[in-house]
Amino acid sequence: MHWFHQTQFPNGSSWYNGEIQHYTNRTDNSYVSNGTLKIVAKKETYTNQGRTKKYTSARLNSKYAFGYGRVEIKAKLPKGVGTWPAIWMLGKNIKEPGAYWQTKGFGTTSWPACGEVDIMEHWGSNQNYVQSAIHTPSSHGGTVNLGGQYINTATTQFHIYTIDWSEEKMVFSVDGNVHYTYNPATKNSDTWPFDSKMYLLLNIAIVPNIASSFTESEMEIDYIRIFRNNLGISTNQGEIPELFKLLPAYPNPFNPTTTIQFNVPVMDTRHVVSLRVFNIAGSMVETLVNGTMESGQYEIQWDASQHASGIYFLKMES
Repeated sequence: MHWFHQTQFPNGSSWYNGEIQHYTNRTDNSYVSNGTLKIVAKKETYTNQGRTKKYTSARLNSKYAFGYGRVEIKAKLPKGVGTWPAIWMLGKNIKEPGAYWQTKGFGTTSWPACGEVDIMEHWGSNQNYVQSAIHTPSSHGGTVNLGGQYINTATTQFHIYTIDWSEEKMVFSVDGNVHYTYNPATKNSDTWPFDSKMYLLLNIAIVPNIASSFTESEMEIDYIRIFRNNLGISTNQGEIPELFKLLPAYPNPFNPTTTIQFNVPVMDTRHVVSLRVFNIAGSMVETLVNGTMESGQYEIQWDASQHASGIYFLKMES
């Protein structure tokens, strides 16, 4: 379980920004099916924490925190006036009742001093405009530090939302097209609280101008990938270890045999690893690895002489 459902009202009666939903931990509002995560906002009467709301949704906190690197999220967004989906980050040190890292004893710093990074926000009232923004003590709430672009198929097709985070700047893009760079000339606690670890959040909020015709809509997440600048491996709680690494096969192109290399990271547990081959139509044609493996470097041969000529894809999972 890599995600925590944040459901507790931070101020005792509601969420911030005038939002009108309950966040729940029910599978009605968040679940995995057919390989993707669905976060679902619904119109329904729901009572919790002594308050009745007319809408429900989910807000997920990552149990991993990290510093610097690239984050890629492949997502399809919900639609409907009044929906407000977000893929974003907060400082691990945020002091916020009910947040995951607060429950683990790390809550020392109030917002916005902890820093907030909005990788992707979308408002149903401005269909297909996706925005990225930075909130710090120097500018927050109606921040001046933002940028965005129109994605015509944001709610009907998957797109890749990316942040590249270094010690110098943050660069935001969609499908490789950059729309905002945050690089303050002076970096201090007011402008750059981003030299400490942060964690990811996924949610759909509902705002008061929700359309009367709205019934439900979902944000669908295909994958989240985090590439760290520092490839050193750590097993401390809340830190992401070096990722499983599938190296380029060689030779490529090949006939009929190619060599496939991959790394399994050093951790304190063994890993169940699968390595499968898919054809260009998306059908699995062969399983090369399926079992428990120790950490280390591996090299295997794939003899494709029994398969038709063409393009094939390797998929590694753990």
